[in-house]
Amino acid sequence: MKIYHSLSEFKKLDCAVTTIGTFDGVHFGHHNIIKRLCELAKNTQGESVILTFFPHPRLIIEPENQDLKMINTIVEKAKILEELGVDHLIITPFTRDFSNLSAAEYIKDILVDTIGTRHIIVGYDHRFGKNREGGMPELEQYSGIYGYDIEVIPEQDINDVAVSSTKIRSALMAGDVALAAEYLGYHFSISGPVIKGDKIGRTIGYPTANIFVQETYKLIPGDGIYAVTVEIPTSDNQHLVYKGMAYIGQRPTINGMTRNIEVNIFDFDQEIYGQHITMTFLKFLRHDVKFTGLEALKEQLKLDKENTLAFFNSRS
Repeated sequence: MKIYHSLSEFKKLDCAVTTIGTFDGVHFGHHNIIKRLCELAKNTQGESVILTFFPHPRLIIEPENQDLKMINTIVEKAKILEELGVDHLIITPFTRDFSNLSAAEYIKDILVDTIGTRHIIVGYDHRFGKNREGGMPELEQYSGIYGYDIEVIPEQDINDVAVSSTKIRSALMAGDVALAAEYLGYHFSISGPVIKGDKIGRTIGYPTANIFVQETYKLIPGDGIYAVTVEIPTSDNQHLVYKGMAYIGQRPTINGMTRNIEVNIFDFDQEIYGQHITMTFLKFLRHDVKFTGLEALKEQLKLDKENTLAFFNSRS
């Protein structure tokens, strides 16, 4: 897959099969659009193109509301899209000027003149252009003029609940990583370098690796204890995967002041400061609570580890 960080980098295609959207999470519903995109590109001897945006349009259109967090970093999103077989990914910087394009300008200047779109595949609720004025009526209105076809993918349901990035974010913030995985079609993960902590975990027999998530827009699941896997790079550019239990929270037992992300990696005792690791969330175990002291916390961590191992054993 070729990646472009602006429309100006992209060379117009003879037969682009295009879809547009933020695709945050690249979830189960998105998969149906992307699968059809790649299928149609193959059947028409064309090339599949995804036009996405960074930062998220809402962060530009609603600058007073900076609370929106993303399920994927832009790197994570690109990796998933490549695995799904997309030919071209255009990551367009979303600006005020871009947001002010009319629906007609958006279709002619970007979809047709810049990308070379012959086929457009969109979700049932796709909106575009200034004030989200554009939709299916506008796409259909100009299709005869510019010679492209349109295909609409209907709303996708899982367990009678419509899948959406908003619902996935809500599940993750509530700690329900299992429900999020059901919607996503894969388990949610976070990545980042291991940074030094205050090493309190070592004093009670549960040393942890503290993860620093560099992308401030990345969503972090709700506070609590989770069963996770941890992917750690090796010296030969491979990766080893370990089981572990993760903690997210402010460590109320020691009156912590900042929100930490840390993981106790089972059967692992190496120093990995500075290494970039990936933690994948499999199961929520319990909420964060304040204990009477470190000894009580130690006893609870013992139970947490037993519950985590029982979870892994149930999967094998």
